Amino acid sequence: MTEKNERAAHVLLAVCGGIAAYKACEVLRGLQKAGCDVRVTMTEDATRFVGATTFEALSGAPVATSLYGHPGTPIPHVELARWADAAVVVPATANVLAKMAHGIADDCLSTTLLACWGCCPVLVAPGMNVHMWQSPATLANVATLCERGVWVIGPDSGHLACGEDDTGKLAAVDEIVAVTVAALHRDFRERPLVHDLAGREIVITAGPTHEAIDPVRYIANASTGKMGFALAQVARARGAIVRLVAGPCSLATPSGTLRTDVTSAAEMHLVATRAFEHADAAICCAAVADYTPVAPADHKLKKAAEHLDAIELTETKDILADLCARKGERVVVGFAAETNDLLAHASEKLRRKGADLIVANDVSRPESTFGADTNRVALVSAGGVEQLETLPLPAVADAILDRVAALLPQE
Repeated sequence: MTEKNERAAHVLLAVCGGIAAYKACEVLRGLQKAGCDVRVTMTEDATRFVGATTFEALSGAPVATSLYGHPGTPIPHVELARWADAAVVVPATANVLAKMAHGIADDCLSTTLLACWGCCPVLVAPGMNVHMWQSPATLANVATLCERGVWVIGPDSGHLACGEDDTGKLAAVDEIVAVTVAALHRDFRERPLVHDLAGREIVITAGPTHEAIDPVRYIANASTGKMGFALAQVARARGAIVRLVAGPCSLATPSGTLRTDVTSAAEMHLVATRAFEHADAAICCAAVADYTPVAPADHKLKKAAEHLDAIELTETKDILADLCARKGERVVVGFAAETNDLLAHASEKLRRKGADLIVANDVSRPESTFGADTNRVALVSAGGVEQLETLPLPAVADAILDRVAALLPQE
């Protein structure tokens, strides 16, 4: 076991001068909740939005705002770069993106980020006015950073501080945390961050389905959608066009994904098969009901007058099998949530459905059950079984997407 695995992951949080700087406090807390040790560097402009004292109190460490007079070291930019396992910029302003793209190092934050190159993964979460974001200069700078292996998280669309409703909003805090956690679990030197899914279109199903008994009752399961949404978040960070087909769940839409909400297995089948028509891959992560009531009531059934002794059920359409039947050279991944004989059931499902990969997890285990923030999966393919350790969901998603990227035909 390496030294890094024996200690908390080190994350450098670089805070820039934008109205969304206050959200960096939430990102810091989210990273700490994920088990990370966080230290902060800020621009002078950032301190006008949130004081350094706030970040010092939250992180428990001095904040680097200047190259001079930092307690403990005369070279804070080098020490922080050596210390970090990952660096994430929140919010990444147009100015700092330009500095990063052109190697400008004229303050503590930009100098520290420059020193991070080749030492750790670097991620940026842009937040700015829509016209600044859509400026050819900003888009060119972002493209340059992507080519160098920087992961870009967002931005999202929504109501901006300037009063406009458009793209430029900082990505959701949970998404920034999730993608950063995924980056931390890579062997950065062997597997640098790359946009290897750029231009690829991936359909991801997530969450449960609800099969109506009457207008207020339904048959469902305990799926929360967390694994599927983590896949969507990381796939977007790797450059994919993501079409997310989500069953009933309360999770926020990952930035930049094209989300369609459905309720029943029939609706999910219809939307997923249509979305797959022009896709390169599909990941069927949803826990789709195997059965649905034949004749759901059109009104709420009253126990006293309409006693329900039995519910006649019929099988739902098999989304995974149908996508595999029409996939051709495309990639289809399925999930097998089991409580016993995990690998035997997963291998049989792989053969029976015709999938390229089955992700198998034992939902009777607390670390891999529905709703957990971790998962312990086995990747089952015609080439054999790869057992992963228990990992945070974003890291599991990243490992699955590694396999998808390797299976996709080279363009």
